[in-house]
Amino acid sequence: MRLPFYHPSAEDSMIELSDKPLSFSKALKHVRSHGSGGIDIFIGTVRDNAAGRKVVALEFEAYGKMALLELEKIVGHAQATWPVEKVAVLHALGRLEVGGVAVVIAVSAAHRDAAFTACRYIIDTLKQTVPIWKKELFEDGEEWVSAHP
Repeated sequence: MRLPFYHPSAEDSMIELSDKPLSFSKALKHVRSHGSGGIDIFIGTVRDNAAGRKVVALEFEAYGKMALLELEKIVGHAQATWPVEKVAVLHALGRLEVGGVAVVIAVSAAHRDAAFTACRYIIDTLKQTVPIWKKELFEDGEEWVSAHP
């Protein structure tokens, strides 16, 4: 699989799947604008436990082209539904140790409510519909888990 995968260049959205460390400063830089009074950023990290077991790392895999198409749909829906200025969605692929950044979503809007609402919609929908799979690596084994909350 060739990485990273990038959304075709768009002025108001940036979508990226990468096996390189994610940069929330890159996402912030993309969404900042003079018309934005609010920016909401969600950063999802690898925690050290799941279902009472000690997590050592996570591994993410994706169906790259399909994941990008689905993310484009999600971002497009958010942009059509709420008055947002710009959106950035970055998702990690490959192995991440505890504390690693798995996903960054940044949304800017004239007002905070639209930024908060659109950001929450994007992460919740991403977890439900985008073909990105997660394997939890424990001290005593490993397990593929549903990406759904």
